[in-house]
Amino acid sequence: MELRQLEYFVAVAEERNFTRAAERVHISQSGVSAQIRQLERELGADLFDRQSRTVTLTVAGKAALEHARATLAAAAAVKRAAGEVTGLIRGSLTVGMVVGCTVTPLFDALAAFHQAHPNVEISLLEDNSDQLTQNVRAGTLDLALVGTATSEHDGLDTMTIVSERLVAAVPPGHPLADQERVTLEALAEHPIVCMPPGTGLRQVFDRACAARNRHPVIAFQAGAGDAIADLAARGLGVGILSESMAAHHRDRLTARVIDDAEHPAMLALVWKNTHNPAVREALVHSRKAFYGRSSPAASSAMTRST
Repeated sequence: MELRQLEYFVAVAEERNFTRAAERVHISQSGVSAQIRQLERELGADLFDRQSRTVTLTVAGKAALEHARATLAAAAAVKRAAGEVTGLIRGSLTVGMVVGCTVTPLFDALAAFHQAHPNVEISLLEDNSDQLTQNVRAGTLDLALVGTATSEHDGLDTMTIVSERLVAAVPPGHPLADQERVTLEALAEHPIVCMPPGTGLRQVFDRACAARNRHPVIAFQAGAGDAIADLAARGLGVGILSESMAAHHRDRLTARVIDDAEHPAMLALVWKNTHNPAVREALVHSRKAFYGRSSPAASSAMTRST
């Protein structure tokens, strides 16, 4: 029995598909299948039911899965312990980032980390904020940059990068452009352009509306701030953005803070496993990249975040 066989077994169990598992472990599907067949022969039991389109675990497979995960975790811990003794960090760092996001300080942090620790394999994945947070909790991501409505995430550590109020963004001539104050009640009279569910900014907006018992019509949904601004600028609805998102479109949109949406939209790093030295080092470089800059540069990180 080899560690790589256990790795392939866990990948297929989690992906429920041999093709996706093969992509995840970077070998051919036939290679994954052959190694798992060999593992099954050694164990004397089938680990997967291959009769349906979705691969499912057999009773033996379910019994073996947690032990396989524990074995892989123990092997990784041995490598990390040896690396810490020698001062050399190895292994991998999997980072998540919200879709449609350009966060220069995060890229700077990853570049500095790679230069300092070239033996660590870094990967970067995109998804919406809710899914990224779940993946950090599940251990499939080491660290993630998410949009969020709260500075606390159950079971996770959090580093808030940016905290900003929601604004209503409208083109010149729109009825809201001439108002000094904008409320959720006023927004309910107009179609809304906002980010989709699962994003931090949408979560903040939905919570504010629920608290005031307001039910605006979400006419358009887009996953990037620039797309929301483009739709709003064409008069298709009131764009809901953060302050810095709207500031990048001040030449064509007027932004008004939504008075009764009091809770800010935040951009935060979330993580779980600080026993991993790669995560600890990544956080060191992230703090330097985000907090070592002037506040306007840090705020610009929110520009396209969800």
